Amino acid sequence: MSVFEKSRAISHAVHQAGGRALIVGGWVRDRLLKRPSKDLDLEVYGVSAEQLRQLLSAFGQVNTVGQSFAVFKIDSMDVSLPRRESKTTAGHRGFEVIGDPNLPIKDAFRRRDFTINAIGWDPLTDEYVDPFHGRDDLTRGLLRAVDERTFGDDSLRVLRAVQLAARFEYKLDPPTADICRATKLNDLPAERVWGEFEKLLILATHPSLGFWLALEIGVIEQLFPELQALVGCPQEPEWHPEGDVWKHTLLVIDEARRRIDGLPRPCQLAIMLGAVCHDFGKPATTARVDGRIRSRNHEQAGLGPTQAFLDRLKVHSVDGFDVRRQIEGMVAYHLTPGMWHRSPEKVGDGAFRRLARKVDLELLVLLASADCHGREGHFDCSAMEWFASRAHELGIEHAPPKPLLKGRHLLSLGLEPGPDVGKILKGIYEKQLDGDVTTLEEALAEATRSLRKPQ
Repeated sequence: MSVFEKSRAISHAVHQAGGRALIVGGWVRDRLLKRPSKDLDLEVYGVSAEQLRQLLSAFGQVNTVGQSFAVFKIDSMDVSLPRRESKTTAGHRGFEVIGDPNLPIKDAFRRRDFTINAIGWDPLTDEYVDPFHGRDDLTRGLLRAVDERTFGDDSLRVLRAVQLAARFEYKLDPPTADICRATKLNDLPAERVWGEFEKLLILATHPSLGFWLALEIGVIEQLFPELQALVGCPQEPEWHPEGDVWKHTLLVIDEARRRIDGLPRPCQLAIMLGAVCHDFGKPATTARVDGRIRSRNHEQAGLGPTQAFLDRLKVHSVDGFDVRRQIEGMVAYHLTPGMWHRSPEKVGDGAFRRLARKVDLELLVLLASADCHGREGHFDCSAMEWFASRAHELGIEHAPPKPLLKGRHLLSLGLEPGPDVGKILKGIYEKQLDGDVTTLEEALAEATRSLRKPQ
């Protein structure tokens, strides 16, 4: 039984028990927009919490998520009573929530954030319940608060406004935007900020729309000083006719988004965050030199702000992949493909192999390509194809060559364990990176010569 089929079966059982079940939230919104949606939530009226638990037990294992407000999880579906909320203390989590099966539907829906998320659908009657005219706002492409009096009580809604406006390419209702501007965001834990930021980067086709909105309503100023510093930071018009670093960064973010479909999620995040951070070093290094705007060594200067930004979001590894290391590598070397392509002397294979020790070269190429194309005007970006081809020929798109020589080989030659083992291994690996050692036999021969040298 699919989740949808199970929701219909549960709704039927609720109906027989004298209650009513509505599918609520994003699934209903996405159904109206004819978009796929994986999360399905049921809200059950007219049935007590204990009755609901017993009823659900016939459909599988039931787990209680919220005891006081009666939220049950069965498979991947949340089934809950309608809830009353009251603000008790400051902060994103400062609410008292109580389940109430007799709460009127309009009062229950009033606690939701936006009208487009405050629509219910009865799977038994095919009836939409829309007390706040969310379907009209879907038609108009408008993101509007359900209740302007309480919207700002939950500061996370401001970030939800940013990512939803970008994902659906909707306008934010002006009174709702005013509430967002007046809402302080300093109570939000890093994981909640990151959760909404990730949705903006991955789920929006044009994430730049969300960044522009975030700037307009003060989110950038409150949460992301590294991004705020890009606003108004000048660039040389010959290379950046689009304007300041902020505008360029947003173009790069959209270009990066075009390139990540089909990649594993950790790689998607690495590229998108690399696009966000790649020019963080420009504000500190930008100067007018001989009548032209220069940002010399901004790549290395960007590492400090990048680390501060990632620390604030608590971004490290994702699904076992060291996202942070890759982001830092892309920031530090995002100009390298172009510089190597323009180099008057051929860049050797050893340089490529050594760079592969610092960053995934395929990810670097994708970001560098987004950086090159993320400008107004026409520029030659063929350097990225050349760089990708060289990396592919060497077989180092994702990692440097594995060392041919291991410690056990040196021990078999009679070398005692100690610091000399590491020293010899490092020296021979450097020769391997340069292409002077290409087989284990050559590595062993080189090791034997090293052992014969006076120490």
